[in-house]
Amino acid sequence: MSSLRYGLRCLRDFRATATRRARPSAFTTASTSSRSRRTLTTSTPNQENGFEKLQLAIRNNPETAELQIPYARPMPVSPSYFSRHAQFNDSFVLVQDLARKYGRLPTVRPGHAERVAWKSKEQYRLAVGEAVKARDYSACIALAKRLHQIHPDLMPEEVKDGIRPFKRDINIYLNVAKPIPIDKFGRSHGVGRRKSSMARAWLVEGTGEVLVNGKTMNDAFGRVHDRESALWGLKIMDRMDKYNVWALVEGGGTTGQAEALAMAIAKALAVQEPALKASLRKAGVLTRDPRKVERKKAGHVKARKMPAWVKR
Repeated sequence: MSSLRYGLRCLRDFRATATRRARPSAFTTASTSSRSRRTLTTSTPNQENGFEKLQLAIRNNPETAELQIPYARPMPVSPSYFSRHAQFNDSFVLVQDLARKYGRLPTVRPGHAERVAWKSKEQYRLAVGEAVKARDYSACIALAKRLHQIHPDLMPEEVKDGIRPFKRDINIYLNVAKPIPIDKFGRSHGVGRRKSSMARAWLVEGTGEVLVNGKTMNDAFGRVHDRESALWGLKIMDRMDKYNVWALVEGGGTTGQAEALAMAIAKALAVQEPALKASLRKAGVLTRDPRKVERKKAGHVKARKMPAWVKR
C-alpha cells in the first residue's frame, strides 16, 4: 500500500508539458517546407479554441504556420483510474492525508462522540462496486473512526466530507421507539405472538375481570398452567385486581395462545405503568420467544428422526 500511495502522489504532482517536433502531415500543413512545425502541449490556455486557431493559421499562411495543437487524449479524473480499486484508493489516500493533517486536533472522551453506523465491508463493496480487501478496509475504517473522535466544534468540513462515504445512509442509533398512547377511554393496547398464535389485549383500570374472545379464563383455557401463564405479567407485578383485560386470540393451540396473551398483557401493562417495564423485561414476559416446531423433512420420520437402519 505504501508503494501504491507513492505512485498516486507522483501522479498527482505530475504537471509537466511535453513539447516535441512533429513529422509533416497532410492534415496539419499543405507544404513540404522544413520550417513547418507543430508543438504538442498538455496544458495550453487556449485549449478550447485550439482547432479554430489551427484552421485560421492554415487559411492565412498554409506554408509556414506555427501551430499550437491541444493534447486531445482524454485524461482520467482520478490518478487511481488504472488501478484495481480506483474509488477506494482515492478515499483511502484522502483519509490518510486528513489523519496526517488533523491528527493532533483535540478529541472528545471515549464514549462521548456521536454514535455513527459505519458501513461494513460488504456494504461498502456493494456501494462502490469494488472488491475491496478486508485488510485495507479495516485500516481505512480505523482512520475514519479516529477522525470522527475530533471535537465537533473543531472538526473541519473537509474531514466531514472525507469520512462521509464510510457512513451508512441511515443512522440506526437515531431511531426512537414509537410511543403507544392511552386512548380517551383509558385503555392501553398490546400485541403478542408465540409460535403461530397472535393475541391482542386491552387493559383498563377495573376490578380484575378477564375476557378472552368473549369467554372467561376458565372457558378459554382448560389447563391451569395456561391460565397462569396468560396472566403471569399481572401476577408478578401484583396487579391482578387493578386492571380489567379484554383480549382477542387467534391461531395455534392453547399453549401458544396463552403465551402470546401473556406478552400482549405485559406490553399493555408497560404502557399503563412505564416504571414496570424493566421488571417485566427481567421476568421475560416482554421478550418474543422465537422457538417453533421444526418442519418434517423428506426421508425422515419427523423433523430429525430417521428410519431405523436395517441391515437386510
